[in-house]
Amino acid sequence: MRQSHIFTKTRREAPKDEVAKNAQLLIRAGFIHKEMAGVYSYLPLGLRTLNKIVGIIREEMNAIGGQEVHLTALQDKALWEKTGRWNDAVVDDWFKTTFKSGAEVGLGFTHEEPLTALMKNHIRSFRDLPQAVYQFQTKFRNEKRAKSGILRGREFLMKDLYSFNVDEKTHNEYYERATDAYIRIFDRLGIGAQTYRTFASGGSFSKYSHEFQTVCEAGEDTIYLNEAKKVAVNKEVLNDEVLGNLGLKRDELIEKNGVEVGNIFTLGTKYSEPLGLVYKDADGISKPVIMGCYGIGPGRAMGTIVEIHADEKGLVWPEAVAPFAVHLIALFDEKGTVKKAADELYERLVKKGVEVLYDDRDCGAGEKFGDSDLVGIPRRYIISEKTLAVDAAGGGSIEVKDRATGKVEMKAIKSL
Repeated sequence: MRQSHIFTKTRREAPKDEVAKNAQLLIRAGFIHKEMAGVYSYLPLGLRTLNKIVGIIREEMNAIGGQEVHLTALQDKALWEKTGRWNDAVVDDWFKTTFKSGAEVGLGFTHEEPLTALMKNHIRSFRDLPQAVYQFQTKFRNEKRAKSGILRGREFLMKDLYSFNVDEKTHNEYYERATDAYIRIFDRLGIGAQTYRTFASGGSFSKYSHEFQTVCEAGEDTIYLNEAKKVAVNKEVLNDEVLGNLGLKRDELIEKNGVEVGNIFTLGTKYSEPLGLVYKDADGISKPVIMGCYGIGPGRAMGTIVEIHADEKGLVWPEAVAPFAVHLIALFDEKGTVKKAADELYERLVKKGVEVLYDDRDCGAGEKFGDSDLVGIPRRYIISEKTLAVDAAGGGSIEVKDRATGKVEMKAIKSL
């Protein structure tokens, strides 16, 4: 992509009403646009990064047998009444509206009920199990306060996977496979070193649920972690009994702020029983399906990456999720020599499949370098009269700068 063609522009200052670092930098760099508190649009650069994150999650969900669907955002009141979750006293963050006919509907904040009801059409026998179904779906939650940028929104993308098994044993086996998949995801996103499997309050049929908490000053949760064992405990469940069950000692734990980037729950039969999702076993006896759910917010993960890796100059993207692999910056000369060489290099890199953002704008070096630091693409290729003079007989060189480390080296253009 040529930078002169992108409709978005960088900004020197973030909106005065935006206090979260992730949103400040993403808005300034032209990745997102704030519609209102807790509601953000993804612009071309931001959508490229979000889609990279989604792609990593999708690969890992497929690897553990997940099948992707896309469910509706509009929710049937009658279905949710069967589980008691239509009641505002039970769930206080619904967005609800009405059809012109007067029928009341909701905007989904999660999808256990509709997917459980859907699976009744496809699960009848033990031979139909196990199953794992997931989606990337926009969720709506009527948060009282939305002050953490894309870490906590009122409208946001969520990956939610649901597992369906015949018994607790096979459910637990899948639960551990999902846990391993989550660890791989966060490693690939570049936040694995800071992310801990965290024991939290239990699901419906288990003593604990598990959160994946990334240590971060912007985090709204308090966790107590054991760095050596790579585990943590959420403050809400920290007591002597829990520590004893987990084989942890209080003086071994360090208090930190954390961002919950993922969670997994054992649901048991909480939804299958009231909604009638049953199967017949080998003896023809009807039994409720055992369920689990597994969530990750791609947007929240994106915001967490910003909070962890950004520096005083701007964004610093890990290679796997950067909108482009290379930021090609041309410092034009009056003769047009640099432009010709930069155009040729750009076309050659694109043909080789390299994702390149080419700063072909007619502006000064200071503005180009400042914007490059702000946008945070991993590698910067600088081409100028000065670099072309290096090994001129062999076709000239470029300056290559690593955004994360600041390391600079010269490379021959013909080697790229």
